[in-house]
Amino acid sequence: MRSPRPLILLFFLLVMLFCSYQLFLLDQHRRAVKEDLIELSKIKYGLFSVDEWKQILSTIISKKIEELNFTPSQKVEMKAKVSAFLTKTIAEMEDRFYEEESQSVSGWLKIGVAGLTGMFDRMKKEVPIYTEQILDFLNDPGNRNKVKGYIMDKLSEYTDKTFAKIDYTEHNRILAQYGYGDRSQTIIGLQAELDNHQQQSRNYLLALFAFIAASGLMLLLTLRVQRLELLIYTLICFLLLGIGLLLPMIEIDARIDEMSFTLLDQPVSFTDQVLYYKSKSILEVVRLMLAQGKTDVMMVGFLVLLFSVLFPVAKLISSMIYIYNAKLRDTRFVRFMVFKTGKWSMADVMVVAIFMSYIGFSGILTEQLNQLEGLTQKLDILTTNKSSLQTGFFLFTSFAILSLLLSQKIQGMVPVKQE
Repeated sequence: MRSPRPLILLFFLLVMLFCSYQLFLLDQHRRAVKEDLIELSKIKYGLFSVDEWKQILSTIISKKIEELNFTPSQKVEMKAKVSAFLTKTIAEMEDRFYEEESQSVSGWLKIGVAGLTGMFDRMKKEVPIYTEQILDFLNDPGNRNKVKGYIMDKLSEYTDKTFAKIDYTEHNRILAQYGYGDRSQTIIGLQAELDNHQQQSRNYLLALFAFIAASGLMLLLTLRVQRLELLIYTLICFLLLGIGLLLPMIEIDARIDEMSFTLLDQPVSFTDQVLYYKSKSILEVVRLMLAQGKTDVMMVGFLVLLFSVLFPVAKLISSMIYIYNAKLRDTRFVRFMVFKTGKWSMADVMVVAIFMSYIGFSGILTEQLNQLEGLTQKLDILTTNKSSLQTGFFLFTSFAILSLLLSQKIQGMVPVKQE
C-alpha cells in the first residue's frame, strides 16, 4: 500500500502557495498605503513646516487679539500702562527736540516758539484723551480685525521671504487619491486601511506557518522519505525562499510620538512626526545597491545576492540533482553543495546577519531618540522606535530551517561515496 504522505505534502504545498500568493498581493497594497501614510506623517509637514507654524501662530495671535476686549479692571490696568507709555514717549521726544534744534540758529527760533506755545505741555495734558482713544480703537471689533489682518499679512510676508516653500505635489496627490478629506482625516483613514490589511495578512500568515510547521514535523518523523516527497519538500523550500526574498524583512521606523510646549501661554502639540522610515526586501536592497554605480556598494550588493539568492537556489537544485540524476550525482560541485554546506549554510548566515542588523539598528535608534528626549526641560518630547522584523524575515528563516532538515534527510538516505 502506497503511503499517503506525498498527497498530504502536495496538499500542503498548494495551500502554502495560495497563502503566499495572497500574502504577496496584500503586502503590495499594504506597502503602498503605508508609504502614503508615512509621507503624510513626515516631520516636514508638521514640526518643520512653515505653513503649520503660520497656522499655529495665526490661531494664537487671533486669540490674543480677541482678548483685547478688556474687562473694567483690565481697562484700568491697561489705561495706566498706555498712559505711562505715552508720557514717556512725549518726554523723550521733547528731550530729543531740544537737543537737535539747539545746534542751529533756526533751531533756537523753533525752541522759542515751542516754549511760547507750550506745545509739549499741552501734549502731556492730553495724554488721558489719547489713552481713551487708543483703548476705544482696540475695543472696536472692526479695528481688531484690521489689526489681525495686518499682522497675518506681515507674518506671511516674513515667512515667505525667510523660509523655503514645501513641495506639496505628493501630499496633494495622496489626498486626492483617497478622498478622505484633509491631511488629518486621510491619516486616520489610511491607518484604518492598514489595520484591515494587517488582520487579513495575519490570518494567511498563521495558516502558512501552521502548514510549514506540519511539513517540518512530518520531515522529522519520517524515517524513510520517498523521492517524490523530497521533491515536494524541495518545492516548498523554493516557495519559502521566493516569498521570503520578495516580502520586506526589516522595517526601520523612528518618530516623535508627541512633542508639547507652551507658546505665548498657549499649548502647542505635534504628534506622530516621522523622522526616518525604510522598509525593503532583500531583492529590493540588492537592486538599489547594484544600481548605485559605486564599486564598493555594488560589491556588497553582489555578496548579498550571492549568499541570499544564488547560494540557496544552487543548494536546492543540487539536492534535486543528487536525488534524481545518477550521472551528475558524483560531480564535485553537487557533492559540495549537498554535503559540505548542510550543517551551516549561507542561508543560516544571512538569517543571523539580518537579525543582528535589526538589533543594531534598533539599539542605535533607541539611543538617539532617548538623547532627543533629554535635550531640554522646556519641551515634553515622547519618541517612539517602531522598528520591527517583518514577514519576509520569518519566512526566510523558515526556509533556512526546513532546507537544513531536508539536507540532513538527503544525506541520511543516499549513500555517500568516499573520496
